[in-house]
Amino acid sequence: MARDRRFLIAGNWKMNGLLKDGVDLAKAVAAGADGRKAELLVCPPATLIKSVADAVQGTAVAVGGQDSHYENEGAYTGDVSPVMLKDLGCSYVILGHSERRAYHGESDEEVKAKAEAAHAAGLVAIICVGETEQQRDAGETLPVISTQIYGSVPEGATPQNTVIAYEPVWAIGTGRTATPEQAQDVHDHIRTYGMATYGPDNWEGVRILYGGSMKPGNAAELLSQPDVDGGLIGGASLKAEDFLAIADAADALM
Repeated sequence: MARDRRFLIAGNWKMNGLLKDGVDLAKAVAAGADGRKAELLVCPPATLIKSVADAVQGTAVAVGGQDSHYENEGAYTGDVSPVMLKDLGCSYVILGHSERRAYHGESDEEVKAKAEAAHAAGLVAIICVGETEQQRDAGETLPVISTQIYGSVPEGATPQNTVIAYEPVWAIGTGRTATPEQAQDVHDHIRTYGMATYGPDNWEGVRILYGGSMKPGNAAELLSQPDVDGGLIGGASLKAEDFLAIADAADALM
């Protein structure tokens, strides 16, 4: 099928990988990246960004960070700023991941400030939203998503500087996955709400990724939905063959 929005297959390595592991994985992904219709992105832990960026330099693989601060510098021990990520070779950064929201207490307001700083540094912000199992069971999925988008996405968001990742929290690391129909319903809502809130010119082309346990066995069904523009891949991104198989599924649909 013809698509106006290019698939983005993004690997979130989370807190995994020592130096040799990360470089080997990056090289294996890069070796299968040439001639892809889909865009490939790997987001290693901060300790590996420079080595991974060097390993994929000159290939079709982009590199991103897993988080960044809302200030460019200062007394923020342990944090990494967006200009630091840019300096290391990153073009993307993941912000507001459910694990950051849950384990570090990040608020929508903080995510928005981080996204504004990322935009100013020239990074594409992958802003994550998603509901818990309790919220889905209570029928609150769409209102929760709307609130997160309104609170987390800056006014200046465009298809050029922003990607949205829908991660049903109940499907992250659990082996559970939203059905293609469930994913499409939420992705359609995100696009419709975003166009109404930020204007169609600023939102129609924004890519919306599915981020809840996408793997080779379910990628084609999920990616075939009209408003699913790729995947934010966790566990399956730690094996090059699995990650590239998901990219294969994307390529077959373009």
